[in-house]
Amino acid sequence: MKKRGSHSREKYGKSSYRQSSACCWNRRRSSNERYGAETSHGAQNCDSSARVFSSASSSNSSSSVPELPGFYFDPEKNRYFRLLPGHNNCNPLTREMIQHKERESRRLKLLEEEDMQKKKTTRIGLNPLPLLNKRQLGLLYSTNYCRLVHELRVHCMQRKKVEIQNPDSSVVGTDHFKLIVADTARERVFTVNDVEHGGCKYGIINLSGLGTNALTVEMYDNLYFTNRKVNSVCWASLTHPDSHILLCLMGIAETPGCASLLPASLFSNTRPGDQPGMLCSFKISTAWSCAWCLNPQANNCFSTGLSRRVLVTNAVTGHRQTFGTNSDVLTQQFATQTPLLFNGCRSGEVFAIDLRHRSRKGQGWKAARLFHDSAVTSVHVLQDEQHLMAADMAGKIKLWDLRTNKCVKQYEGHNNEYAYLPLHIHEEEGLLIAVGQDCYTRIWSLGDTHLLRTIPSPYPSSKEDIPSVVFSSHLGGPRGVPGLLLAVRKDLYCFSYN
Repeated sequence: MKKRGSHSREKYGKSSYRQSSACCWNRRRSSNERYGAETSHGAQNCDSSARVFSSASSSNSSSSVPELPGFYFDPEKNRYFRLLPGHNNCNPLTREMIQHKERESRRLKLLEEEDMQKKKTTRIGLNPLPLLNKRQLGLLYSTNYCRLVHELRVHCMQRKKVEIQNPDSSVVGTDHFKLIVADTARERVFTVNDVEHGGCKYGIINLSGLGTNALTVEMYDNLYFTNRKVNSVCWASLTHPDSHILLCLMGIAETPGCASLLPASLFSNTRPGDQPGMLCSFKISTAWSCAWCLNPQANNCFSTGLSRRVLVTNAVTGHRQTFGTNSDVLTQQFATQTPLLFNGCRSGEVFAIDLRHRSRKGQGWKAARLFHDSAVTSVHVLQDEQHLMAADMAGKIKLWDLRTNKCVKQYEGHNNEYAYLPLHIHEEEGLLIAVGQDCYTRIWSLGDTHLLRTIPSPYPSSKEDIPSVVFSSHLGGPRGVPGLLLAVRKDLYCFSYN
């Protein structure tokens, strides 16, 4: 009896399995037939289909339904849809379009939260009153208290648009911002703007107006320096602090590339008392990066990173030192306490050049060597000059200990695939800021690598519209306002402390 009962159950189980398989096959066949009928409508159903698959994309990632290659699962209709190649203009079901709609939906949601101030607290207990009580009870050191206060204020920054005025021109804001770089005092910002007919236009923005309620700044430009593409830019202290701007320009047609020192006085009314400065131009083949040296042991010197070599030039005497490398040098920075030049290469290597080393043959002049898995786009030496921050094209941001040549911290969340994106480190505030290739500005805690805030771009993400930022606790000078300055397209925004 037991054998017969088990045999009947086994037989019943097999028959039910066959029935369920047949039902699944019939549903799959009817689904394919419905799909064939739907695709015949073409462009009439493009918008509705795009909405369906955009909504399905957000929930598919959190669903336990397995992902099938070439198909997309709609949880509302509880079935799969086929993803077709994107060569058909009437076909909205491409993975690239769905991902773009996902990113745009997320950006709009974050912007709405920013406007309505519905941001979640980045840390538990990060509120003004508990922090103040702990400080008064002696439970927090002054350095930790200041760091947490900066984190709280960064979390509460609000976006406001800045009005740009140009006293010398009736047309303002006609060109897109490509890059903004602040001077040491954070009183001025040098801007590089793309010109419609090719090349770049330069200008200087005076930030003194950020302290007023009107949020108005003045921009001064010099139209003589146009139609040249800028690879790299930094401020230079040739005659006095931040007296010049160092530019690496690409060649045009038969004109070779060059490195130019532009006096800030060329831009009228940028600073009272500025005298006409020395204008220098050095013929250099295409340079990827540049850096100005503030170390007295290499006074009036600047460096340019070229293809497979580094060139250190004295701006006054014209004397040059050449160091051969194995890869293109994409980023550079001088140390201030020791005569060292740190370089990041396309091969992923980070090395330091000891300028006191006279022999440049072999690799003996390399004072330190670190390695990333991708091209290094930014290096920054910390104030103690025992640690170095480096970012690469794989989106990795690492803090290296130069005494042991080991990575001690890593900051997660940065987005980069192939772009040249800088890092902004502010040790006094304990903050690390970087703009990703996805056009999001991210702020980390420098001490414990915690991601404090993610700021979306006011415009849809685009490879051509990656924002450029400047952060300081005194934008506009010693008595300026603390916050973040963001330039994208033709607009300038200020995220000031609340």
